[in-house]
Order: sequence, then C-alpha cells, then structure tokens
Amino acid sequence: MHRLSYTVVTALLATAGLVPITLAAPAAAAPRPPVAAGHPTGAPGTAARVAAERDEVRIISVRGAGPFRIGAALARLTAAGLIDWVAPDCDGTVHTGVTGAWAGKILLTFRDGRLVGVGTASAPPRTPAGAGVGMSFTALEEIYGPRGSMIRNDAGDASAYLVRVGSRVELFTGHPFRPGVGYLQVGPASVVERGFREGRSC
Repeated sequence: MHRLSYTVVTALLATAGLVPITLAAPAAAAPRPPVAAGHPTGAPGTAARVAAERDEVRIISVRGAGPFRIGAALARLTAAGLIDWVAPDCDGTVHTGVTGAWAGKILLTFRDGRLVGVGTASAPPRTPAGAGVGMSFTALEEIYGPRGSMIRNDAGDASAYLVRVGSRVELFTGHPFRPGVGYLQVGPASVVERGFREGRSC
C-alpha cells in the first residue's frame, strides 16, 4: 500500500483519540521520574522500564518497528494484546492502530492477515540512518547519497524519496501543508513502492 492520504491518517488516529502528524519532543526532553537520594521514587524497575520503552520507539526500519515485524500475523499480534483498533480496507487489506509504547506513533497495514507495511507521521521514530518525518528531501539526499532517489508516481502528480534495502523499501512522502517529509512507510517494495507508483490504497 502507498502512503495513506492525510485525511485517512487523521481520521484513523482521531478514532484512537490521538493527535496526528505531531513531531514528538526529543527523548532527552521527556520528563524523568522523581529521584530521591539518587534513586527513582517509583516502583522498582519503573525508571528502567520507561527508559527502555523510550529507546524502543526510536527506530523504524524495513524489518518493521519494535514487535511489529514485517510478515507478522495479525492474529498473533492481536492475541498478544498489541493491536488496538482495526479498519478493514479493500482486497483483504486491514489498517490497525497499536497499543503500548508505539501507540499513536505508527499505523500498520496487513494484507491477507500478514503485516506488509508500517507507517509513521511523527518523529521519532527514525530510520537506522537517522532519517524521519520533518526532514527536508535535501537532508535525505545528504543522508542516503546514492542509496536513495526521488521517484514519481505513474500519473506524474506526486513524488517521493525511495530507499531500497533488498526487496524492501523506505518510502518518504511529502506533507500536505509544509515542505519536507510528512509520512514514512516501510515494507516490501511489491506493496509499498508499487502502491505509491500506481496510486492505489491496497
């Protein structure tokens, strides 16, 4: 699937009671638990758990994000309590929200019960190379060099920055109201890139 339209992204995130397309504050700015005598005052392990969750949501790659790995079964993720809301689309495609540390940060796309796309309209997360939402396309070119390139869809009315990693891709598309990257999606080229080029949602 290609990047969801911002109307769809906004509606899906609103369904989950979230604020869409918001750049998250840097991890360093996140509030820290109170400390007394050099130790967190919360329950044992609370500070470490919070720090681990904060670190976990920093990376999105062609493998997926956190526990949401490309190819994972929707049934398994649901049974594990990791899936929030579900929005069926066409041709066996389903979009979902997630629970836990990644809630409000990513949208998942499943086809025939398997995860085929992970998308985000916020930053972090960023790719392993350090690229993410909010950056300019010039910055992407500086980060990726010859590994990435600008592409256009078949209709010639939309462009995106594409990075290939084997049979999978990172696809950076624009923001509807300001310059730069507004959405990042990762997954198989046969789904993510093809969907963008053909201008179809599933």
